[in-house]
Amino acid sequence: MRTALEELYALSKLDDGLLTRFGRKKADFAMEPSVAKVLIMSIDMNCSAEMMIIVAMLNLPNLFYRPKEKKTQADHKKAKFHDPAGDHLTLLNVYTSWKQSSYSSSWDVHDQIVKIMGRYHRPVVSCGRNTQKVWQALCSAFFCNVAREDPQEGYKALNEQTPVCLHPSSALFGKQAEWVIYHTLVLTTKEYMHCSTSIEPKWLVEAAPAFFKVGPTDKLSKMRFAGEDDCHLSAQKKGGRSGGGGTRG
Repeated sequence: MRTALEELYALSKLDDGLLTRFGRKKADFAMEPSVAKVLIMSIDMNCSAEMMIIVAMLNLPNLFYRPKEKKTQADHKKAKFHDPAGDHLTLLNVYTSWKQSSYSSSWDVHDQIVKIMGRYHRPVVSCGRNTQKVWQALCSAFFCNVAREDPQEGYKALNEQTPVCLHPSSALFGKQAEWVIYHTLVLTTKEYMHCSTSIEPKWLVEAAPAFFKVGPTDKLSKMRFAGEDDCHLSAQKKGGRSGGGGTRG
């Protein structure tokens, strides 16, 4: 329960135990808070068309079939959809190919998201080739789900400083991606990052200045997590603030 409340504070959904205006918007979305936030932020960042598709694709179970005896062949077939930036845009590529192949039909999850977006009377806008907007929107919502390349462990999740891995089927597997953001962690033989995208650390500072800062050398490569337990915010930070006012995050 405490972890859930801390996540809501971090995502600007609660302020002193009350639902913020931003939180009330997210309450309209029957989905996890970070996914709701990325959809709302995508409106402001003019990439809502792409983000609605990505979120809808993430809601599909077992999108890629990977039988144990044919993992290599399955990964090779998936690789034709890979985007160099990572798995979120790979999902977008899969949808685009599916639609162009005339297999698209009514899609409940996507249609529901479109209806919810319509409540805010904002047009669904595509970012076109400016896909950096998609990555920045992801950082604004999933900044707690960040890992950095580690020479000994492969990757370390910044939140808990625990080792995590890119899945062999990821578009980033075998690539030199120093900083990645991921949708969730999946534990099998190892703890794998599910749906990962390469990011610039400066986007984390822009998206969540309460959690990230530039190191003393002012080099982006020296970005560090702002505190040992900062992603679990804020019972401590909130405790030092007076009532009322907005949140950061």
